[in-house]
Amino acid sequence: MRIDHLNDRVADYMTSIKTVVEKKTYWEAQTKPLLRDTLNEIVKTFNLGWKVQELDWIYNDDAINVTFDSFPAELVDCTNKITSFQFIPGGALVFSQSYNGQVIVFVLYPQIETDQVDSGIVKLGTFTPQEITRKLIIEKVDEFLKE
Repeated sequence: MRIDHLNDRVADYMTSIKTVVEKKTYWEAQTKPLLRDTLNEIVKTFNLGWKVQELDWIYNDDAINVTFDSFPAELVDCTNKITSFQFIPGGALVFSQSYNGQVIVFVLYPQIETDQVDSGIVKLGTFTPQEITRKLIIEKVDEFLKE
C-alpha cells in the first residue's frame, strides 16, 4: 500500500471534522435557545413540578432537559389520603448533543434505591441539530409524559 492511498481517508476525516463543527455551531446558536425557550414555555404553561436544566456533561457533551423536581401542589391533598404514598423526584427528558454533533433524545427514569435493575433509560431518537424544531420538541415532551 502506498501513502497516496491515505488521501481519501484524510479528506474524509477533514470533512467529518467540518461537519461536527457545523453541527456544534448550529446547536449553540439555534437549537439550544429553541430547546430552552420551548421547554420553559411548557413548564410555565403546565405546573407539574418540573423544571428546565442546562447541563455541561463530560468533555464535549452538552444537554438541556426537563425534569420532575417536586410534586404538583394541586395534588398534595389527594396524596395525603394515602399514607404510604411517596413522591420520587427525578425522571427527565434529555436533549443531549454528543461528541459527533448529533442530538440524542432520551428519557431517564427516577432513580429508585431499591431498584436493582438498570433499565432507567429509554432512547427516543437521534437527530441532527437542524432537525430539532418546536414541533419535534413538543412531540418528545408528549412521549415523555406517556412514559
